[in-house]
Amino acid sequence: MFMRRRPLLRAAAVGGGAYVAGKHMARKADQRAADEAYQDDRISQVEQQQAPQQQAPPPEAAPAAGPSMADQLQQIAALHQQGVLSDDEFTAAKAKLLGT
Repeated sequence: MFMRRRPLLRAAAVGGGAYVAGKHMARKADQRAADEAYQDDRISQVEQQQAPQQQAPPPEAAPAAGPSMADQLQQIAALHQQGVLSDDEFTAAKAKLLGT
């Protein structure tokens, strides 16, 4: 009976070690899967935040119903040459047209 105990003890030690190693590998795989799921969720959130910005329509150009800037500058210059506008008024009107 004494000889029989050692093989059982050895089998229990090997089996127990294999069990612990398997459990550790399973936990590690679960952690890796959870990390990947978290990363996928974060990427999805970032893509959803950026999607409305990318799909926004480009700003429309101002309608060209009025006279062009060149025409307006010519009108102001003509008024200045005729003496209707003073030098200060001409400079102010030109700056307003050019946006400066």
